[in-house]
Amino acid sequence: MREENLSLRTKYNITAMFYDILDYPWERVYRTWRPQLLGDLRGRVLEAGVGTGRNFEHYHESVHLTGVDLSDAMLRKAAKKTKKADCKIELLHDDASVMHLVDSNQYDWIIATFLCCVMPDEFQPMALEQFGRVLKPGGRFRLLEMVYSKNKKIRRRQDFFAAFIEKVYGARFDRKTFQFIEESTELKITSKRFLKDDVYLLIEGAKKE
Repeated sequence: MREENLSLRTKYNITAMFYDILDYPWERVYRTWRPQLLGDLRGRVLEAGVGTGRNFEHYHESVHLTGVDLSDAMLRKAAKKTKKADCKIELLHDDASVMHLVDSNQYDWIIATFLCCVMPDEFQPMALEQFGRVLKPGGRFRLLEMVYSKNKKIRRRQDFFAAFIEKVYGARFDRKTFQFIEESTELKITSKRFLKDDVYLLIEGAKKE
């Protein structure tokens, strides 16, 4: 684990105690998206930033899932949710920008929901390099992130919550994830679309062959 990420791990080890309750208002929306984000995935899947494991029950039974998270406390929460899943799950306490515990060229898919908006910009190219390393040739990725809206009304609401979201979750609306993927030598973007307003951005792509 990178030393600079220790503070983020500490934040989430505390947040883990009340994460699911605190996140409930947003989860009422997110839970309607999870089946479409995850239901079509097959093969070996790596979920980076599994959090408390809310995605687990939506994976197809044929999936062999590896879940990675920076926070050991979040992983303990996630372990309890593996019982609701139909697929095989292995959980690893690892840093997505390093992934020492993950072998190269192993995965058909990488999925991450709200990982990169939490990850500081300086670590994102490192994480994307790791994504490229662990994906099989032609392997695909799907990232769901939050960005600042161009709608003034929505932007005012984001500005109102921004300090709270960063303090509790470490998340920001101004991460440069899309730009970093465009600059990646390992990954390419195949599509992007918003799931709601112009805030919840779904980025899909593949490992370059």
